[in-house]
Amino acid sequence: MNLTVHPHGPLSGASTVPGDKSIAHRAVLLGAVAEGESRIENFPFAGVTRATLHVLTGLGVEWEATASTLRIVGNGRSDLTTPIRPLECGNSATTMRLTTGLLSGANVPAVLDGSNGLRRRPMGPLVQALRELEVPVHAMDGGHAPLTLAARSNGRALRGGIVQLDAPSAQLKSAVLLAGLGASAPVTVIEPAPSRDHTERMLRSMGVEITSEAPERVTLTPPSSPLRPLRLALPGDFSSAAFLITVAIILPGSSITVLDVGLNPGRTGLLEVLSAMGARIAVQPTGERTGEPIGRISVAHAPLRGARVSGALVPRMIDEFPALAVAAVCAHGETRVRQAESLRSKESDRIAALVNELRALGANIEEHPDGFTIHGPTPLRGGVVQCHGDHRLAMALAIAGLAAADPVTIAGAEAIDESFPGFSETLHSLGAQLE
Repeated sequence: MNLTVHPHGPLSGASTVPGDKSIAHRAVLLGAVAEGESRIENFPFAGVTRATLHVLTGLGVEWEATASTLRIVGNGRSDLTTPIRPLECGNSATTMRLTTGLLSGANVPAVLDGSNGLRRRPMGPLVQALRELEVPVHAMDGGHAPLTLAARSNGRALRGGIVQLDAPSAQLKSAVLLAGLGASAPVTVIEPAPSRDHTERMLRSMGVEITSEAPERVTLTPPSSPLRPLRLALPGDFSSAAFLITVAIILPGSSITVLDVGLNPGRTGLLEVLSAMGARIAVQPTGERTGEPIGRISVAHAPLRGARVSGALVPRMIDEFPALAVAAVCAHGETRVRQAESLRSKESDRIAALVNELRALGANIEEHPDGFTIHGPTPLRGGVVQCHGDHRLAMALAIAGLAAADPVTIAGAEAIDESFPGFSETLHSLGAQLE
């Protein structure tokens, strides 16, 4: 499917975005191993979250979806069914990594597989981390899907201990913590820098003891009682809101508000960078949902200047670099992103794809092994671009099209439905012209 975006003047109004996918994955899997019925409101039925629901079916877990509400009937970890065929994770690396961790702790043998794109994503660090707990897990060619989990002899518990990650990763940390639910002793995960903490917050709400001696060091004590079921309404997904926020900042005269969006500090690094670049951003906290802060974000157009991004900021905005790149094209001066080499292992090689496609629209952008440099501002021209099966790249190219001199057509734009069904309609409600 192609999506054509026409240059446009100011955007205005208020909008919501779909429920947070990162939290949704965790709620699905933890609801499956709680004891009792979990209800999740504002659930985002997107491509990646449907993959996790498909896994639940393969594990014999009862679930039901009505409108934006998901109901899961959990009977504890011991009631998961050994799947008779590979668990298909679609294009969702989050599904594969978190499910592997959960099944490791539950001692459920399984094969986990997915799309050709998912088979290209690195799983070696996951295998290495879980083997520290003596999980019998194997990957194809040492580091790719399909993953094979063998049953542990005599059903013995995993050993506890310390698992040190080479790079900050919320998915790897979460996989280890989920495996730790079935350990015989506490499990500690140490990262070189803090990553998002959705799993820790949710586990605490379900009665699990989680302690943090430092932001980058988290310890889980295996629970002695069943996990409490979940009752939560998901906040809006900040990673989806990022594209609305960015386009309003770069289009002269624009002013929008995104309502009920998650404000977890592990996710909002982009706001700090855009503010440092001169953006006009007002954040109004409105409360919490299951330990997750929420609020509204109001933004208006402002001239931007370049910035440098590296270090601890990178994991706090790892999904928002495509949006940042579009803002940087419109900013005065140099924007330099480094220490973000993990972008090469997303749905696409996100560094190479961003550089090639933004360059095709006229951006002055240089590629580095661990990031990119953009010299701005440069006027964007119209044309046809490819999203390489990457939903975030597709949305970045769409908002670039709104700031271009002529229409921009994104080939393969159906990828957007992997994470933000209704993206085009949301932009249209704010005044954009898309077809």
